[in-house]
Amino acid sequence: MALPRPIDKLIPPYGRKPLAAALALQLAVYWGTKLIAGSWRHYDMTLALDRAVPLLPWTTVIYFGSYLFWVANYILAVRQDRDNAWRFLAADAAGKLICAAVFLLLPTTNVRPPVPAEDPCGWMLALLYRVDTPDDLFPSLHCFNSWLCWAGLRGRKTVPAGYRAFSLAFALAVGLSTLTTRQHVIADVAAGFALAELCWQLAGRTALARAYGRIWERSAAVEI
Repeated sequence: MALPRPIDKLIPPYGRKPLAAALALQLAVYWGTKLIAGSWRHYDMTLALDRAVPLLPWTTVIYFGSYLFWVANYILAVRQDRDNAWRFLAADAAGKLICAAVFLLLPTTNVRPPVPAEDPCGWMLALLYRVDTPDDLFPSLHCFNSWLCWAGLRGRKTVPAGYRAFSLAFALAVGLSTLTTRQHVIADVAAGFALAELCWQLAGRTALARAYGRIWERSAAVEI
C-alpha cells in the first residue's frame, strides 16, 4: 500500500488548487497594479502622528516574518474543514480584488527616511526599501493578510488556544511593524485590518463562501 505523501498530510486535496489560486491573486494584485499605475500621480496620506512614530529597523524581522505567518495560517485555516476553507478563501479573494480597485483608483505613496545600515537590522530595512517600492499602500496588504490569518482561526477549538492568541498578537505586531519600518501609515493599517474583518464577516453571513466553494467543487468534479 502506498504511503501518503507529505503534502497529503499538510494540505487536504480540496484546498491545494484554491491555495495556489490565492497566491496567484496576491502576486497579480501586488505586481499588476504597480505595473499599471506606477507612473500615475500618487497621494501621500502621511499625518503628523505618523511622523511621530519612531523608525525601528529591528522590526523588519517582524515584517519579513509575516510571510511565514501567512503560509502557516492560510494552510491551517484551509485544513479545518471545507466550510471554513471556503469562507476564508472567499474573504481573501474579495479583499484582494477590493485592494486592487483601490490601488488603481487611489494610488498612494509615502516618503521613507534614510536608513542607518550599521547593523543587520538596518541592512534588512535598506534591502526592503530597495526591493519594495512605496506604492500599493492603502489598504495595507500586510495588515489585510495578517488579520485574516487570525480571523480564519478565531473560535476554532481544533486549534490550540495559545496559537490562536499568538495569531492575534502577531497580526497586531505586523501592523505596528509596518509603521515602525515606514512601510505604511496609520490609515493603511486601519484600512487593512478593517477590510479583512469586513470580508470575513461578509463571507460568513452571505452566500459568498458557498458560491466560492461551489466553483472549486464543480471544477474538481469536472476533472474527475
